[in-house]
Amino acid sequence: MTALPAMGAAFRSHERFLWGLCYRMTGSAADADDLVQETFARALARPPVDMASPLRPWLVRVAMNLSRDLLRRRRRRGYDGPWLPAPVDTGEDGRLELPPAHEPAATAARYDLMESVTLAFLLALEALSPPQRAVLILRDVLDYSVAETSAALAMSQSSVKTTHHRARRAMEAYERRRCRPSAEVGARTQAALMRFLLALRAQDASAVEALLAADVEARSDGGGEFLTARVPLLGPHRVARAYLKLTARRTTDSLRHEIRLLNGLPAVVVEDASPPNRWGPRWILQINVGDDGLIRAVHTVVASAKLAGVRPLAA
Repeated sequence: MTALPAMGAAFRSHERFLWGLCYRMTGSAADADDLVQETFARALARPPVDMASPLRPWLVRVAMNLSRDLLRRRRRRGYDGPWLPAPVDTGEDGRLELPPAHEPAATAARYDLMESVTLAFLLALEALSPPQRAVLILRDVLDYSVAETSAALAMSQSSVKTTHHRARRAMEAYERRRCRPSAEVGARTQAALMRFLLALRAQDASAVEALLAADVEARSDGGGEFLTARVPLLGPHRVARAYLKLTARRTTDSLRHEIRLLNGLPAVVVEDASPPNRWGPRWILQINVGDDGLIRAVHTVVASAKLAGVRPLAA
């Protein structure tokens, strides 16, 4: 019986790290919660044989196996409409509290911890197979060596190298438009977001379109629970028309909103006391902004299951 409290204390010291790993693997706060609990259950039911060795490598191996299995199941099931990562609060300073695998002085990862939870990065990961996603996160986010990645994923080192190469190749489109979170990017995003909201509130179609890049894309994730566009919307005219129509159906009295840092960048949390038919009472609006200040992507998350990682507005 004394082993149980000891294992619990040891697990809690790694819990935050595991959550960050599982969130990056799945793009879902709710799934990350479940995977961490399942990892803990495995640790209690079938603990590692060598309890004298560090526990984290064993926990990472279990969590990564569970995450890859979940991704495979999710892809087999499919999804009702566009899929978007679940947003998470990242605090007033814009940093998600997820520690790196190594001391910061020893870390030279390709993607830093904040970039690796941005909406753009998590969406780019969806183009990877589960093994590619796992290898890329361990190698390029958490700065694992080839040997450490091989041990964590039960892959040969040659397979790790090949999978890593293919994962990086699949990320080339992201790399071409990569935008690392920074104070400047955050300020530019917030300014564009506020102009977008003001133009929508004024129902000024010309002003809305002027804020959108020529290749802008909008995705809405209702998860089959609420009525949203079932395909991505492309181009300034279609995107502007959709959001103007959406906001025209709302009254100022029923809406409350707050600009907050989600996934490292400013976003809008909206609560609607009288939502239109088949639209959710709570939703998130996130945007990606180019160097020219124009909005390149608009993402709206309405599905209730995707909002578990975002705290409600204060009463």
